[in-house]
Amino acid sequence: MTDYFRPLLRMDTPRPHDALRVGWCWFDKVAVHSRGQEPRLIAASEVPASALKMITRARAPVASMKMERPRIMGILNVTPDSFSDGGDFQAPDHARAHALKMIAAGADILDIGGESTRPGAETVDNAREIARTSPVIASIRAVSDVPISIDTRKADVAAGAVAAGAGLINDVAAMTFDPDMINVVARTQKPICLMHALGDPATMQNNPEYDDVLLDVYDFLAARIAVAEAAGIARDKIVVDPGIGFGKTLEHNLLLLRGLSLFHGLGCAILLGASRKKFIGTLGNAPDAKDRMAGSVAVALHGVATGVHFLRVHDTYETRQAVNLQMAMAEQ
Repeated sequence: MTDYFRPLLRMDTPRPHDALRVGWCWFDKVAVHSRGQEPRLIAASEVPASALKMITRARAPVASMKMERPRIMGILNVTPDSFSDGGDFQAPDHARAHALKMIAAGADILDIGGESTRPGAETVDNAREIARTSPVIASIRAVSDVPISIDTRKADVAAGAVAAGAGLINDVAAMTFDPDMINVVARTQKPICLMHALGDPATMQNNPEYDDVLLDVYDFLAARIAVAEAAGIARDKIVVDPGIGFGKTLEHNLLLLRGLSLFHGLGCAILLGASRKKFIGTLGNAPDAKDRMAGSVAVALHGVATGVHFLRVHDTYETRQAVNLQMAMAEQ
């Protein structure tokens, strides 16, 4: 039976002398998960050395950004139909203006997307997605050196974005949608974010089921990391994302959020993308996605407390302010 080790991370003081570090967090206890059993608590010293090494290994910089503090990834969708901001920034001048606004508000990196991946969304052809994204990336790059991520499942779109100035590929299909994506990543040596999704956007919310959502998502990401490494993509070039809202019910999302620190066991930087999603509206009584800022910030702060490296958000200014305060209060 496989054991999975979830560090119980803290940010408070005083810190025990034998505590272990994960970024800005520390731990001395670990929850052990096994399929079909309730988690059990052990001391960090009881965890196998190989597992501890993966949990605590220093995370390499991603797209020139050091991982010693949480990084804010501002969302810029240049689409007509994204669930929260569809149509708001389709015009290139509007997109660039919003990008500069997010940079001024504290975004460390911008995530540019030209295809909606909301539930029920249809696939956009490659040429149209490239036409939406590459000119915007080039336009931003002409006036700013802020890191840029391309949010796409398609190799041609990723290659065009890298040529225009993107430094990170954010693939919601974890290189399973387009078989050539892995070659683009290996050739360009740009970092890749591998996200878990159950099914494609058109069908992913049709009664998603798991044996154990936390462990199933972990195993999927571990397998995709292995595929990437076999193709010559170093683990230090990989970011992982559990895919909140992608083929998950409200309860699945909550289980993943409660267990987020498990993913440190993969030895990669972690990205959390929960901003304005439906479960926040359901729990927070906010049917309109644009009314979900407060709940989104709450989830982002939970991510910070569990050592998440990237927070992918719509509300850049509010999230940056909240994260700055949380980190200041936890300084040791």
